Amino acid sequence: MNSFAPQIAEKLKIRSIQADTVLSLLAEGATIPFIARYRKDKTGALDEVVIQQIHDEFKTLKAFTERKTAIEKSISEQGKMTETLQKKLNDALTLAELEDIYLPFKPRRRTKAQAAREKGLEPLALLILEQKPLKLQETAEAFVKDEIKTAEEALQGARDIIAEIVNEEESVRARIRKLFHETGRVESKVLSGKETDAAKFKDYFEFSEKIATIPSHRILAVLRGFMEGFLRMDISPSEDEAILILEDQFIHSSDDSSAEIKKAIKDCWRRLLQPGMESEFRMALKTKADEEAITVFAENLRQLLLSSPLGSKRILAIDPGYRTGCKVVCLDEQGDLQKTDLIFVHEAARAAEAEMKIRSLVEKYKIEAFAIGDGTAGRETEQFVKKLALGLPVFLVNEDGASVYSASEIAREEFPDQDITIRGSVSIGRRLMDPLAELVKIDPKSIGVGQYQHDVNQVRLKERLDQTVVSCVNAVGVNLNTAGKKLLSYVSGIGDTLSENIVKHRNEIGKFTDRKQLLKVPRMGEKAFEQSAGFLRIHQGKNPLDESAVYPEAYPVVEKIALDLGVDLTSLIGKEDLITKVEVRKYISENVGEHTIRDILNELRKPGLDPRTELEQFEFANIYKIEDVQVGMIVPGVVTNITRFGAFVDIGVKQDGLVHVSEIAHRYISDPNEILKLNDKVLVKVTEVDVLRKRIALSIKQASVKPNAQRETLNAKPKIGNWKPAVAKEKNKKPMTSMEDALAALKMKFKN
Repeated sequence: MNSFAPQIAEKLKIRSIQADTVLSLLAEGATIPFIARYRKDKTGALDEVVIQQIHDEFKTLKAFTERKTAIEKSISEQGKMTETLQKKLNDALTLAELEDIYLPFKPRRRTKAQAAREKGLEPLALLILEQKPLKLQETAEAFVKDEIKTAEEALQGARDIIAEIVNEEESVRARIRKLFHETGRVESKVLSGKETDAAKFKDYFEFSEKIATIPSHRILAVLRGFMEGFLRMDISPSEDEAILILEDQFIHSSDDSSAEIKKAIKDCWRRLLQPGMESEFRMALKTKADEEAITVFAENLRQLLLSSPLGSKRILAIDPGYRTGCKVVCLDEQGDLQKTDLIFVHEAARAAEAEMKIRSLVEKYKIEAFAIGDGTAGRETEQFVKKLALGLPVFLVNEDGASVYSASEIAREEFPDQDITIRGSVSIGRRLMDPLAELVKIDPKSIGVGQYQHDVNQVRLKERLDQTVVSCVNAVGVNLNTAGKKLLSYVSGIGDTLSENIVKHRNEIGKFTDRKQLLKVPRMGEKAFEQSAGFLRIHQGKNPLDESAVYPEAYPVVEKIALDLGVDLTSLIGKEDLITKVEVRKYISENVGEHTIRDILNELRKPGLDPRTELEQFEFANIYKIEDVQVGMIVPGVVTNITRFGAFVDIGVKQDGLVHVSEIAHRYISDPNEILKLNDKVLVKVTEVDVLRKRIALSIKQASVKPNAQRETLNAKPKIGNWKPAVAKEKNKKPMTSMEDALAALKMKFKN
């Protein structure tokens, strides 16, 4: 068994054999999606989250062990290792404890204490620390020689040594660390003369909050202001409390020696201990805040990647613009570019020409839906298209990152003969068809669903976001015959090189008709095939199971089930009446357990089922810019970003509004994710509008009549009681004065 397995199991509340099995599979090259999906019988059906936690805990424990080994080696090489010291190292549970033990032995730059020792003042320092009765002045004068000119210089050197001794005492550091944690505060003040330039940090001009309770977004905000040179930042408990702790440990008399120790303690606190602990806690708070911000980003990214797809439809996509016009592309069911054009819908003299072009393109390319970018001129373009009354659904598509994609190497490779604007339009259309397949081409940091993503640890951020993308891609599955190399690269066991080889092989042989053909792809070995095959789908291939998530090694089990039922595979798939007759225990064997059999049966019921929900149409209120927004309005909106302090909601103007966490539900919640998800449809009440700062404050709970009805406003047609027609101001329309009017408005705003 892996030596770390028991520790990991205890922390995660699982069995040691489960942790050991996961670690063994990971060591063999298995991926987390593969283990979670196809090795449930071995792991006891651990999900991806727990498997990832096992992996992370293993890395942490491994790093701890490697650091402990390095420290032991360093101390041993100095000839200072003792049984007592070794026991302390063995008993240490955290890296901080290890570093405290190692601190006196750590190679360092020349210090004041070191200089004093070189002058022969360590005996004086030790005499003072003993606090035995002595004539201190006379004792100090005995050390006046060579570089030491006076008794005061000798005492100063002794105090420097005492300060270092106090700083390096393990028990002292443990007590002060506890004090920092329990009573320390993060404080910030604006630097003099920076008030105007630091306006965005106004909330932190005079700020103080306990270390133990400060949330991640506030520590990141203070740190940003500090790093940008606008704020002064301090992290510390009360100096008086800290010094009392130090004096309690080191002073046990009241004579001249104790007075010198008091001076040394104050110097130790201000010069060594407090700055050192402040750095440690700043780093710890930053690491914790980073992890929480990264978790928020990963959660949002998962929800965005798993957004509802429209599916294989013929799309007319528009990247809106005023002066430069609207870039139009027509895409077929596979997302392939058929036609490009340019129209000017916002110039009265050219609107008729634009209408004629759109009608012509819709007819010629048999368009089934419109995709319109939600950036500049998006709402106006949407209204123009809707007024054409073509009877086709019109969708506003979030275009964050589309410009990043259009200038990328992937886009240039896909469309070498098209300019950036056309590539961006194609991306908008493809996002509507399949958000996952298109968004994987873009650096997740450019998608706009993060919280302080540019301030956090970039290596850790990339690691988590890549894990999230891999998880989402494998949860949905990938069409082997249509997926691009970027999407394929995220499939379990494939990666960049193999995905490129798959696409090249596909171009040479035509479509794959059997999963086993993957083994003919250059560099596709048995291990890569094992890890990837179950996540790759072949529609209308030779074997109907290739279209499902049934793993190839389980095909014989399915064939046996079909044989026992007296039907062929095609007749079994999707037939609930037949599948319910299967006796699970009958097919359990040494290699195939109950979890696998049940997964197979669930997959046979709906083979290749896309876990994403169906896409619904949505309409904003008749407002287009922040000047149209009035306090008191109750309007529909879409959740575009979720942070720990609240959710951002698009209500149809350029600026998203913020629903603070306290304004989401009628009950207390600490995390908006308890109630909201990305792309949720909500009713919100406008509570504040700041046109100059371009800020809109919104409330979900104030738009809901019933305190316990929050979920009813999400992804559903709202009840009439939630709508306040008197404040729903629409241009060129009479005020709604009756329940019938309000109901009619609701049907228009939230039609499917």
